[in-house]
Order: sequence, then structure tokens, then C-alpha cells
Amino acid sequence: MRDLRRPAKGVKMQRALSVGLVASLLLTACGGAPTPAAPPAASATPAPVKVSASYSNVIASNLPLWVAKEAGIFARQGLDVELTLVESSKGIPALLTGDVKFAHIGGSEVVSAAAGGADLVIVGGTVPVWPYVLIVAPDIKKPEDLKGKKLAIAGIGGSYDIAARVLLPRLGLKPDDDVAIIATGSVANATAALASGAVQATLSQPPDQLALEPKGFHVIANLADLHLSTANTTIAATRAFVNGNRDVTQRYVDAIVEAIAREKKDRPFALDVLKTYLKVTDTNALNATYDHYVGTVIPSAPYVRADQFGDVIQTLGRTNEKVRTFDVSKILDESFVKSAIDRGVDTR
Repeated sequence: MRDLRRPAKGVKMQRALSVGLVASLLLTACGGAPTPAAPPAASATPAPVKVSASYSNVIASNLPLWVAKEAGIFARQGLDVELTLVESSKGIPALLTGDVKFAHIGGSEVVSAAAGGADLVIVGGTVPVWPYVLIVAPDIKKPEDLKGKKLAIAGIGGSYDIAARVLLPRLGLKPDDDVAIIATGSVANATAALASGAVQATLSQPPDQLALEPKGFHVIANLADLHLSTANTTIAATRAFVNGNRDVTQRYVDAIVEAIAREKKDRPFALDVLKTYLKVTDTNALNATYDHYVGTVIPSAPYVRADQFGDVIQTLGRTNEKVRTFDVSKILDESFVKSAIDRGVDTR
């Protein structure tokens, strides 16, 4: 006989179901256990940010910019960067009109414009020394032979102009008085002017000088050997753009820092990039260019500092009061390079 003190099996189940139903109703009424959320839909990859950047001459000081583009480093940073060759005299106007967002350009051009009222900022510098040699016509045997002769540069007030005015006095020559300085518009034009005999000297660097030497042109001074600090190639932008696009600016600087690291550890790739942009096929010339720029000129951390502008301020300040009294520290922002280095971007 069934023990009447124990509920029947069916009664047990009914009671369990009733308790469960009551508990469920109570939980619902009190906002109890939430219904599991549906898995989030896969988000689409954001479209790359389009950015335009300029460089002022086809020389190897721009190798970090080219490597960042060709190695896909800009793309990995979410940037679609369009590179444009803009001669130095037009580089700042292109920034100010918004045609380009970043300009890889001489520090002298930036200082001149900023002293004149342009609201610019420099976020990095890839060439902190003068990288040039003074190459001359075959009949020039010593520096004093240049008296009464012409020296070709790219543009007045640009890096080549400042470098010439720094170098000539060290050779016992007065710029403009002893040697006429002729602006040609670009480094390529200056080199062509020397090759044609229109001028008797120009500033050069590998591989351009190597192409001239077999024709009798020769180097009589090496400014690079002096290791003079300068802001030869900087990365500039308008302050409005940087302030309004700090994330984009940081990613851009990160890409340049990573590109420098890549070119230093991947010589074959860097040589291929130089070959493409310089349109040089001579292996010796390419290797000499790599050794000169990557080995001795381009720093691992592209900081830009106020003391790199000493020659610029002194030279341009002789004829421009606004430059002479300009506080260059107002246009320098090292925070982007510092952030990249602190995060180890230079070790990737």
C-alpha cells in the first residue's frame, strides 16, 4: 500500500511545475534574468581616410614617405595616401589651400611662411643634417675658382639655398658677391643646368652626383661631413588640420616611423623603392644612395627640435626681420613622434 504521507509521483511533478511557473512569473514581473542578447552583426571595415601628401624633390630624403606608401604601411594605418610632387616654392601654398594635408618640405620654407603669418605646424623631420656635396664643372679645381661663377639651387629661401649660404663662407666665398646663386625651380633643373654648362656648380647628393662624375664633374666640398644640425626635410601641416584630425596625424606619423624602421632592416626592399622613384637602374648608384641616406642621414626617430633651425633663422633673418625674431618653438609639435616611439612603432 502506498504511504499516504508521501505525495504520488504525478503530484510531485505537478508541484514542481507549479513552483517553476510561479518562479518564472515572479522573475518576469520583477524584471529578472534577461533574455540573452543576439550576437552583434559583423561591422564593416571603415573606409580608409583619404590624405594627400607632397614632396618637393625626387631625392632620397623622401625614402620614408615612399616606403610607407609602397610597403602598404599607410594602408595598414587606415590611410589612403596620394603622393604628389610639388616643387618647394609651391609646397606651402598647396598646404594653405588644402590641396595637400602634409608636406615633406624644407624647414626654411615653413619658417618663412609661419613668420609671415601662416598658421603651420611641423610634426616631424626626416633629415636633420645637411646631406649635400658641392659638385663643380671640370675646370673648377679649387673653391676660389668659383669666384665670379654661378651656383644653381632649387629655390630662393629653400633648403638648397640655405645650405649654399652656410657652405660658401666656410670655403672663403661670399654668397651673391663672389658666387651668384641662381634659382632653377627644382633639384633636377639645377643638376641639368650644371650638366649643360649654364652654371659652374650646384649642390647634389647620391645618385645625382654619381651620374655627373664620369663626365668630369667633381666634388670639392662635402657638407654632409660637417654633420651640421638642420631641419632639411620636415613634415608640415596646417595647425587647423592637425588640431581637427589628431588621430589621422598620429597614424600618418606612425606610418613614417614604421617606414624608417622597415627601410633600415630591409635593404633589398628599400633599394627597389629607390629604383622606382629615382628611376635609377645602376646598382652601385642605388647602393651608394642607400648607404648615404639610410646609413648616415635619416634618423630612426624623426624628431624635430628648435636647435635644428639655427642656420635657417640666421641666414633668412639677415634680410627678414620677422624671421630673425621668430620663435620657432611655436610651430613644433613633437608629441606625435614621441607617442610613436613610446608605443614601440620604431621596432615593428
